[in-house]
Order: sequence, then structure tokens, then C-alpha cells
Amino acid sequence: MSVGIVLVSHSGKLAEGLAELAAQMAPDVTILPAGGLADGGIGTDYDEVVAATQRADSGAGVVLLYDLGSAQMTAELAVESLADPSAALVADGPLVEGAIAAAVAAQAGGDRKAVAEAAAAAGMPEDLMPAPPVTGGGGGDEIELELHNEVGLHARPAAVLVRTLSAFDAEVKVGLGEQEADGHSVLALMSLGARQGDRIRVRASGPQASEALAKAKELVEGNFGE
Repeated sequence: MSVGIVLVSHSGKLAEGLAELAAQMAPDVTILPAGGLADGGIGTDYDEVVAATQRADSGAGVVLLYDLGSAQMTAELAVESLADPSAALVADGPLVEGAIAAAVAAQAGGDRKAVAEAAAAAGMPEDLMPAPPVTGGGGGDEIELELHNEVGLHARPAAVLVRTLSAFDAEVKVGLGEQEADGHSVLALMSLGARQGDRIRVRASGPQASEALAKAKELVEGNFGE
């Protein structure tokens, strides 16, 4: 079982669309929208947030994300009303980027704390920007791979790569040109802007570096299952 995710928004359409997007990154995670008022208007519905939080919990707990201040209050009140308030956490992070990061973390088996931290970290500038220019001599093993899938490292392939690499005891970096990104961050990988035909560098260090590189090679050559 995995941690469930509830998206609390003032807009029902926003919450539903984001839940659909995040589900593409984490097909095995329960991601439920809780947006708008019961009559379809703009606002947050406490009862709906409580119900969604209860439905999202399959036993591993729930992480809630919100869009604006009053949605945070609604989410926190909903958590407090649960029979076991410790079963849910309200994450302090951007709704869109945080939902994607949280979904990937939950898909990878992270607990409530790890999923909430992934959502919060998505709002940090360094998670959205490639690493400083590569100067060489960074250590570890490295391979170069050409992207053949139609749209390169867009959201779903990046999520597939992150989920897969999380299973290995290795630090992985993915580079394009003079930029490099954390191989465990969907947003960082997407920020590289790697497209079809680009050649990326995958560098790994740690006890399972060679296994991580072999799996990355398999994914790229298999077009990430697309």
C-alpha cells in the first residue's frame, strides 16, 4: 500500500485536472481532488476534504496539499477531525509542483513524512534549476545515452526514471550540455529540457551505481515504455 494524496483547492476543475496529471506519474497511488464547493462554486468544502482524506487512506496514511491560505485551514481542520489525526499530514509546498513530487515519492514507497517533504522541497529554487555547469572529475561511473522517445524527458518519462532509480543505493546525476540535474527529482530532470535526439549523460556513484546505470540505459533504450 502507498500513502494517499488529497489535493485541496478552491477550484474543483483545478483539483480534478491536477489529480489526473499526478496520476500519470504515480499509477498505483490514490490521488483524490477535493476542490470547490458542493454547488460547483469557488471555495473549499470541509466535509468534502474530510471524506476525501478518509477515502485516500489505504492504511499508509495521507498527505494533503492546498492552494491558498483558507484551503490550508480547511485541510488542517479536516486532519484534526480524523479518528487518528497522526495518520495524515498537511504539506507546505506549491500545489502543482508539490503534487507531482509527492505522487512520485508515494509511488516509490515513501512514508507520510517523506511524501510531505518531497512536496515541500518542490518549492525550493534549487529543485527547479539544473545544477551548476559540469566541470569533470566528479567521480563515479558515467554513460551517455541518446533519447529516442518523441518528447524526451517530459513529465511521465522523468517520473518513470525517478521511480526506478529510487530503488537503487546510488546517487545519480543526469546531464545535458553543461547542465546537470538530480536523478531523483522529477522537476529537476524536466528543467533540463532534454528532447528527442539529445544525448544525456547519466553519472552514478555508490554501492549500486552500476545497476542504476544499467537500468537507466534499459529505460532510455526502451523509450520509457511509451
